[in-house]
Amino acid sequence: MITFDESSKTYRVAYSRRPAGGGPPVGLKRRGIKSLAEARRVHADLIIEVNEKLKREKIPTWKQHLENYLRSLKTADITETTRYNREKLLHFHTLEAWGDRFVDSITSEDVQRLLSERLADNSESYRKFFVKCVKGVFQFAVDTNLILKNPTPKLKFKIKNKIKAVLTESQILMVLQKAQEQNWPWYPHYAVALFTGLRNGELYALKWHQVDLEKRQIMVNCSWSKKDGFKSTKSGNDRVVEIPMPLMPLLKELKLKAAGSDFVLPRLTRWERGEQAYDLRLFLKANGLHAVRFHDLRASWATWLLDKGVPPSQVMAQGGWATIDTMMMYMRKGGISIKNSTSVFDSLKTHGLEDAKVLEFR
Repeated sequence: MITFDESSKTYRVAYSRRPAGGGPPVGLKRRGIKSLAEARRVHADLIIEVNEKLKREKIPTWKQHLENYLRSLKTADITETTRYNREKLLHFHTLEAWGDRFVDSITSEDVQRLLSERLADNSESYRKFFVKCVKGVFQFAVDTNLILKNPTPKLKFKIKNKIKAVLTESQILMVLQKAQEQNWPWYPHYAVALFTGLRNGELYALKWHQVDLEKRQIMVNCSWSKKDGFKSTKSGNDRVVEIPMPLMPLLKELKLKAAGSDFVLPRLTRWERGEQAYDLRLFLKANGLHAVRFHDLRASWATWLLDKGVPPSQVMAQGGWATIDTMMMYMRKGGISIKNSTSVFDSLKTHGLEDAKVLEFR
């Protein structure tokens, strides 16, 4: 509203508006404006300011909304590790760029710009995880009626299935032999990992009530992590793993030495500290073998079985993989998918033939 004050010969400008959900109106006023044209400009500015003020009362900044979202994850059906990883990534990459912006002002272009400016040098899998995390924050804004549509762009990431290092059969046997000869404290852990394919957390959580020595079976239904403690397996599903005959003597020996402990494998201080990967690399290097991750003992087990002709379906079932994609990766690791593919050439002989006679043309 614009009014003219006869006594001061100036204009007064006022604008007010009630919140959409009800409540007292929010208003602003200006006095002492000398011309009508200026009063109209001020009135337009007041409309913008009032609307922004109303917006601030309802729409949070990205920083405020992000904290609300992270609090909601504490009651969500995800592990503490997953929640921690999302919090760390979102804080690191988004607060500096979007922290003080209203959550409804962030667009698809902003997400793409952040990807190109901050995460250009990161791996495709990391960038994909970042987009997944950002999408979750925006979806929480949609679900709480702060925005109408999730602005996260639909992007395609080309994740390369790089063939990581694995141990061959001869290298596996060498690892087990050297570990025994050197009284390496990790020998039982390496043996169980290489003969069962259990993950590190599943090995740590493995108890004797899960092991049936008569049936030669292990029920894998529990895992462990430093952040979450004991929990279900990675896939959330239980599975049964067959105990190979070469592993039976070790398990029987461990059972005799258990001294009342519920756990199958010896508790090592360095294991509790998460040093298993470092110690494995140290051991392999000392024995002239290439370095692999502790998790790659599981990959070595899968490749070993596949190379021996065990059907991928059986390896999948015992390893706890849900799709054939991982199996295909392991088959490529060991060249199993191409094994015997050149047998059609076996009967041909091309090297060592007599020199062809030279024909002279006159």
